[in-house]
Amino acid sequence: MKIVGNLRTFAFIPQFFDIKNLEERKIEVKEGDTLNVGKHTLQFVMAPMVHWPEVMCTYEQSEKILFTADGFGKFGALDTEEDWTCEARRYYFNIVGKYGVQVQALLKKVSTLDVRMICPLHGPILKENLGFYINKYDIWSSYKPEDDGVFIAYSSIHGHTKEAAFKMKDILKEKGAKKIAISDLARDDMAEAIEDAFRYDKIVLASSSYNMGLFPAMEQFLHHLQGKNYQNRKIGIIENGTWAPSAGKCMKEIISQMKDIDLCDTTVTIMSKMNNGNIDNMKKLADELLKN
Repeated sequence: MKIVGNLRTFAFIPQFFDIKNLEERKIEVKEGDTLNVGKHTLQFVMAPMVHWPEVMCTYEQSEKILFTADGFGKFGALDTEEDWTCEARRYYFNIVGKYGVQVQALLKKVSTLDVRMICPLHGPILKENLGFYINKYDIWSSYKPEDDGVFIAYSSIHGHTKEAAFKMKDILKEKGAKKIAISDLARDDMAEAIEDAFRYDKIVLASSSYNMGLFPAMEQFLHHLQGKNYQNRKIGIIENGTWAPSAGKCMKEIISQMKDIDLCDTTVTIMSKMNNGNIDNMKKLADELLKN
């Protein structure tokens, strides 16, 4: 049996497996090479870092099928009916999200092929309306917001920051926000929080202070976003602290390392429990967030 792969494939295989006579059995291919296997001719399209360095796609020329490895994959089970976009978005941003430039390069290559079916490693075979899926990948990999809306991500120790986050949600709704999502970073699925952060064009970060720093759930969340090249969003900040609020400063330090972020001028500082003055500032922050 022959093993087909590229230069990186054969560099990695010995790290995982002890295959006898690998040098004699391997067929090494590169960008644009073809392999005729009888009825089918396979054309190889390199896709490094989507999402490992050795990734490549394979285009079957006669049936016009593109085998896309991790590209166009999704989480979830094949025996359940569920929306492709939600689980594919969560998969993309948590698995491939950092490598938008590489995905854009792959999409340019794919645009030159007559593709009638997409077969990813993870998730369903895509046979119809392929432009829809390709457009989603174009949006995600160029870091454009997918929806006009606000994602509120909060980390609360005793419940007061949570109370403020839900009050902010009510204020945004009253002021006409089109869509609002909210997540408790200490209890909800972190992968879904990352998905929502990339989905919407605006985000509110609400966090308690902790040991003169930032509550760990929020710190972890922001480092996830930073590592996945989070950019091109508008951000509002709500901080809480009883004697020395530090969350706002810490959040801004991490955000400062992200690209093309529009940070609202208004920072809401709560001293333990939300009061009427805080609510007035939250209304001001909401106006900033929703201003075009």
